[in-house]
Amino acid sequence: MILVFKHFFRKNYVGLSLWPFIILKNDALKSDVSLINHEKIHLKQQLELLVIPFYIVYLTEWVIKSIYYLDGYKGYQNLSFEREAYLHEDNLDYINQRSPFSFIKYLWI
Repeated sequence: MILVFKHFFRKNYVGLSLWPFIILKNDALKSDVSLINHEKIHLKQQLELLVIPFYIVYLTEWVIKSIYYLDGYKGYQNLSFEREAYLHEDNLDYINQRSPFSFIKYLWI
């Protein structure tokens, strides 16, 4: 289910997935196929880790990588979950083709 909350986002962020929802900054983004696919990849990742553990791992990895890069946004860009989603957001068949826990191989890239 896709929800729109205009005042929920800061700066360049336009969408996020909070199981089972995709939350967007505005209605026009509903037609952004790559963005929706990106968020669907996150929903799949969340399911694999049984939702709550996903958020714990995501936050822990973000803290570690933000310290490593000395930059919160660069830490975000280098999260294994984000790397997988950004790399495959234009491949609309990716969700059906991906192996379970595929984000793991993006931890060390």
